[in-house]
Amino acid sequence: MLMRIGGVDAEPGNDSWIPVINPATGDEIDRVPEGTKDDVERAVAAADAAFFVWKKKTQRERGMILFRAAGIVREQHKDLARLLTTEQGKPLRESIDEIRGFANILEFYAGISGAQNGELVRLGATGDALVTREPLGICGAIIPWNMPVLIMGWKVGPALLAGNTLVLKPASSTPLTTLRLTQILDTVGLSPGTLNIITGPGETVGEAIAEHPSIKKLSFTGNYATGQRIRERAAGSIKELTLELGGSDPMIVMPDADINKAVDGAIRGRFYNAGQTCTAVKRLFVHESIATEFSRKLKQNAEALRLGNGLDTGTDMGPLNSAIQRERIEILINKVQDAGQGTILTGGTRPEGAEYSRGFFFRPTVVSDVEKTSGLLTGEVFGPVLPVVPVPDLDTAITEANRTSYGLGASIWTNNLHTAKRAFDEIHAGIIWVNRHLTVPPEIPFGGMNESGLGRENGLHALESYSRTKTLLLGW
Repeated sequence: MLMRIGGVDAEPGNDSWIPVINPATGDEIDRVPEGTKDDVERAVAAADAAFFVWKKKTQRERGMILFRAAGIVREQHKDLARLLTTEQGKPLRESIDEIRGFANILEFYAGISGAQNGELVRLGATGDALVTREPLGICGAIIPWNMPVLIMGWKVGPALLAGNTLVLKPASSTPLTTLRLTQILDTVGLSPGTLNIITGPGETVGEAIAEHPSIKKLSFTGNYATGQRIRERAAGSIKELTLELGGSDPMIVMPDADINKAVDGAIRGRFYNAGQTCTAVKRLFVHESIATEFSRKLKQNAEALRLGNGLDTGTDMGPLNSAIQRERIEILINKVQDAGQGTILTGGTRPEGAEYSRGFFFRPTVVSDVEKTSGLLTGEVFGPVLPVVPVPDLDTAITEANRTSYGLGASIWTNNLHTAKRAFDEIHAGIIWVNRHLTVPPEIPFGGMNESGLGRENGLHALESYSRTKTLLLGW
């Protein structure tokens, strides 16, 4: 599959290609160009040529284009979901949810088109002021492999509605659905060059986007180390940044919570997408009075998850996205066991069987007796491993929840309003769930604190971040 520049499929500037691998089988399913800095220049030129045409459309006209695209995505959601599962690995029902989520995002922004109408400020006898908002210009986006479609929507929706053009780099392991969605957008009225997709490595394509002086805003989702590098590269020019850099989300369960509901929430919150989600439950703190029962049920439910190819009916959890991702998890588990920093209640190994031999599978894993110095609690574990830590009270739970350099999300499971309020007030995170975890509707701002990044995705907050105010002063 080729890149998209100027509204058409584009040949690469060289003859190098990147294989796209099915994580469940290890088979190559397609190839995409290994883009270069010159390809980024071509995309920026196309975005620049398209900007004034796209900017002149009213926000309502741009919203209708997004709405039409959402309708086609809904019509084709099954085929798009199969493509997403084949390149990413997640179960088909999760891919369907993600494709529908992309349509939801486009529909949300279409629904608020016209929200930025400007304002008249009466200044009295000296005159009046008209404050309007205008697009920034050419924007850049770099999206990850774990939720490539949803996160594409988070960036494309507000950027295009605000009147910007966009140069976007998908992850090299999951570019195909992004390219297919861009083809759909190009068929419903985007000015050619409004949305350009350049495939290729982060160290070439990603850094070229970050450094380019014509790109006025860059939105990046990925890990902290790469985010730091992107920030350094972007510092050579004046551009706005949105950085979503992951998290180590805590889940706190108090004794008055519905235990069965909380166990189900922990299973879904940790093992959805094989644990490869920024807002996944990564550290589970359970009140010691219910910890034994909770751990027993958690172990049973984890062992009941059906591991397999995401395209197979009945699969609960697919493979990890790559061999590298699985190797990272295995190294961490081995360190925990070698250092005696935790007890594996279930999982901890690759599954046995011929059907798992070629894919990047790893069993759902639950770990107890975890020491505070363990990497399971001190970093972001991007895989199906859940550490369970008993705590004596809410004070301790909140202290442990905040024992991280991240601050993306957190959840509290309780039927006590005061307890929920304390968690909201005292946990350092950008979003706090009560008796739920993981869901992020397009209407609400999403982003973190500390090393979880800068800025917010979603909602009116994201739309405003893709525009700037401009004021006309009128004298009488």
